[in-house]
Amino acid sequence: MPVILYVLFIVSVLPILLAGVGNYFRAQQFGAFDNSNPRLQQSRLEGPGARAQAAQANAWEALSIFGVTCFIAYASGVDLQSLNLVALIFLACRLLHAVFYIANLAALRSLIFGAAISCCFYIVYLAAMVA
Repeated sequence: MPVILYVLFIVSVLPILLAGVGNYFRAQQFGAFDNSNPRLQQSRLEGPGARAQAAQANAWEALSIFGVTCFIAYASGVDLQSLNLVALIFLACRLLHAVFYIANLAALRSLIFGAAISCCFYIVYLAAMVA
């Protein structure tokens, strides 16, 4: 199976993992989970916990873009094996993005976001050249 499909799977699990990180910070900040109103409790997070929640939201957004990008590549007939490196770069960028977000390294986070989205644009460009 092409690497890009494994990357798609990992990227789809990343928001769930970040929810777990957010839960850790909820436990740290509040001492307990409010499962009756979890979103309200999450909205009250501060510092790294709030940034973990924001990183999770951004990971969902990135998943939709990368998923569509994978579909475009597949539908256009791009050899998915040829996308191994760019898919791994995208994955590395998305992992670093979450780390930089939680660590409050805004400039690095923005830079790595740009690199990740550039990977998607590059894949769509390759698909356009094949079609």
